[in-house]
Amino acid sequence: MIRVTVWNEFHHELTQENVKAIYPDGIHACIAEFLQEEDDITVQTATFSMPEHGLTEEVLSHTDVLVFWNHMLQEEFSDAVAERVQRHVLAGMGLVVLHSGHYSKIMRKLLGTSMTLRWRHGDRERLFCTCPTHPIAQGIPAWVDIPEEEMYGEYFDIPKPDDVVFTGWFAGGEVFRSGCTFTRGLGKIFYFQPGHEEYPIYHMPVIQQIIKNGVRWCVPMVRRPEPLDNAWVNPSTEEAYLESHQK
Repeated sequence: MIRVTVWNEFHHELTQENVKAIYPDGIHACIAEFLQEEDDITVQTATFSMPEHGLTEEVLSHTDVLVFWNHMLQEEFSDAVAERVQRHVLAGMGLVVLHSGHYSKIMRKLLGTSMTLRWRHGDRERLFCTCPTHPIAQGIPAWVDIPEEEMYGEYFDIPKPDDVVFTGWFAGGEVFRSGCTFTRGLGKIFYFQPGHEEYPIYHMPVIQQIIKNGVRWCVPMVRRPEPLDNAWVNPSTEEAYLESHQK
């Protein structure tokens, strides 16, 4: 089984009636529900207000892939918890980051750039599949029309992605690298732009399928259970070490 933790601020749903109407139990509950439809995925959820934001050492140690959504509480997020998540990703845990999570402390720590972009409120988006051979693109059409979404546009200050799986075009003429993959340490990261809280984007079956594909792609092949040490970098022991820690 793929062990997934879905994390959400759970702020807008409690403070804005229009968002609550779309996601009455929270964005995390919506995502958890469609992930739980899969026979090979088991899901737990965590939110900002929980102790240690629900991302304790124990939770992360039993998480294969973390799905992460945040927006308004970026700077209030604990530095210690962000560093803990960073450490687990470097050790092999997968990370799917959604929408405005690009600017999370976790992503800034992992990718090392400002993670800033151009944006404005509300536009039509056509999401093009620009790397159809990638596993995350399997079963996804050549493009997906999203009737209304927050516009994210270039320049997007990210390091060079391993792959740009999806590219968004907005009715105002802007384009955006909307689905990017990265590798940091032993961990795989998938950033996926669609998902502004005011629109029912996570109710769209094709968006749900992309996230399911992203979760499966991010599953760790190797998970390092302890910090980097001399044994890891010694070529004579690396092969045996990797073999002993294969999932």
